Amino acid sequence: MLRVHHLENSRSQRILWLLEELELDYEIVHYARDPDTLLAPPGLRAVHPLGKSPLVEDDGQVLAESAAICEVLVERHGAGRLRPPLGSPEWARYLYWMHFAEGSAMPPLLMKLVFDRIGSAPAPFFLKPVLRGVADKVRARLITPQLAAQRSYLEGELAARTWFAGEAFSAADIMMSFPLEAMAARFGFGAEQPHLAAFLQRIHARPAYRRALERGGPFSIPGAD
Repeated sequence: MLRVHHLENSRSQRILWLLEELELDYEIVHYARDPDTLLAPPGLRAVHPLGKSPLVEDDGQVLAESAAICEVLVERHGAGRLRPPLGSPEWARYLYWMHFAEGSAMPPLLMKLVFDRIGSAPAPFFLKPVLRGVADKVRARLITPQLAAQRSYLEGELAARTWFAGEAFSAADIMMSFPLEAMAARFGFGAEQPHLAAFLQRIHARPAYRRALERGGPFSIPGAD
């Protein structure tokens, strides 16, 4: 049986959702974040040297990295489900969005989280204005423009088609769910992003998404408050 090493409020929620969509049997090993640092507990290092989640044990092999896990599980257990036909135009889009999620969408969101914390971190009184100034400049000149451009780009993509790869739901939508959940938690989707908001409503309504929440536990984005 597949085993998922599931860290609360993390990318591993996507893996539970994928397994529910594929209607596969699996077991969950639950891990809680450190309440102060929000980091994964040391116990995950016993499964993989980097000690990060998600991790999946499949037939004696430990799989890591969300997109790699999704691709392997879809190919091994999907029987053609959740991916477009090989070589089709939708297949090329599918691969693009599978890797865009972590390669392009998440870095500026993580940078925002880091620089928000730098600006409010404890520091000697004479350093606080310097740290806040640096954090404000990085956000204003780099992070905020990137995130604005991404929201506009993603809105346009979903205005042109129902799902990221085309008109059929795929594992690419599961991969893209985490950065969009993070964007919604940190900025919200207003009148200028109706298609992004509609995408989240569609995935939240999927029975497999709800089943994954029931098994994985409550889900929120760390650092979104």
